Amino acid sequence: MRRNRNTSLDTVVTDFILLGLAHPPNLRAFLFLVFFLIYILTQLGNLLILLTVWADPKLHARPMYILLGVLSFLDMWLSSVIVPRIVLNFTPASKAIPFGGCAAQLYFFHFLGSTQCFLYTLMAYDRYLAICQPLRYPVLMNGKLCTILVAGAWAAGSIHGSIQVTLTFRLPYCGPNQIDYFFCDIPAVLRLACADTTVNELVTFVDIGVVAASCFMLILLSYANIVHAILKIRTADGRRRAFSTCGSHLTVVTVYYVPCIFIYLRAGSKSPLDGAVAVFYTVVTPLLNPLIYTLRNQEVKSALKRLRAGRGNVDGDK
Repeated sequence: MRRNRNTSLDTVVTDFILLGLAHPPNLRAFLFLVFFLIYILTQLGNLLILLTVWADPKLHARPMYILLGVLSFLDMWLSSVIVPRIVLNFTPASKAIPFGGCAAQLYFFHFLGSTQCFLYTLMAYDRYLAICQPLRYPVLMNGKLCTILVAGAWAAGSIHGSIQVTLTFRLPYCGPNQIDYFFCDIPAVLRLACADTTVNELVTFVDIGVVAASCFMLILLSYANIVHAILKIRTADGRRRAFSTCGSHLTVVTVYYVPCIFIYLRAGSKSPLDGAVAVFYTVVTPLLNPLIYTLRNQEVKSALKRLRAGRGNVDGDK
């Protein structure tokens, strides 16, 4: 994609205007309340899972729940990077975001988002080992190895975010400065660049689209093997518990990856659907994670009951 703007390159953009999600003016107050409520529920739900995993000895000693705790932590921060800005756009407040603020939002979104992408893959690998290699699981996936893998996912996410923000904001921006999107993301920002963005779009396609699609395919491959192994389980209760645990993960993964791949494998697209699709993996997925993992995971529900019972005993002793 080449940009040939008439605006003088001597003009330097110092801030951007986020136009936000398109909406009828009469629904502004309603949408403000909806997204504000989503943000509060997302924070409370993920905090509940994080505290449950941390407080329950049966959970925080197992790699699966270590990964779940990290996922909840990521969801809380990812939501905080995106949703408050959406809420702000439904108020009379200025829609301007400083140039540096836009760069910071893009970095943290891609840092946290790609870390989450790698984490979902690790969670699928953990379930594959637990179900398909149960006797070797304690050796193949222990607490130390899990910590190393999580640290690697964070490091890879940080590198990815740094590459994307550097490539995006090395370009000149000389006006206009209105971003037709609800946050500073690569495709929307690149449309305002006053230079050739072909390299950026190629890197976006490979570094985000192809990597996300590859992770998604690895997850599907893991679950194909898992389903094959589950069908060999003789007891109905064993099959039900395995399907329940894996079904919750696969539901979240699908809601996260499919919209993400849709956006970044079409980096040059100007479809009006892009904003609505992006809401799924930036707003909806962080909200769904605690609901799905709490309602469909028997061990998490049991841990919550134990915590409530323990709190009740403490209150009774007083």
